[in-house]
Amino acid sequence: MIEILSRDELETRIAEVSENIRTLIEQAAAVSGPADEERINDRIEEQQALYEELVKQRDALDRSK
Repeated sequence: MIEILSRDELETRIAEVSENIRTLIEQAAAVSGPADEERINDRIEEQQALYEELVKQRDALDRSK
């Protein structure tokens, strides 16, 4: 199910996801061990995909005005 968000909600979510990515990158620099690195890299990829989707939704919303 696709959630319809307002522009303000999208901006808030984009900021949250951006912060999540920043935090994960910091964690990746601090961990040792391939299992930990792989888990964090997977989370970074998930968050980047979410970020891209939210930006796409925001841009579509802006174009529809």
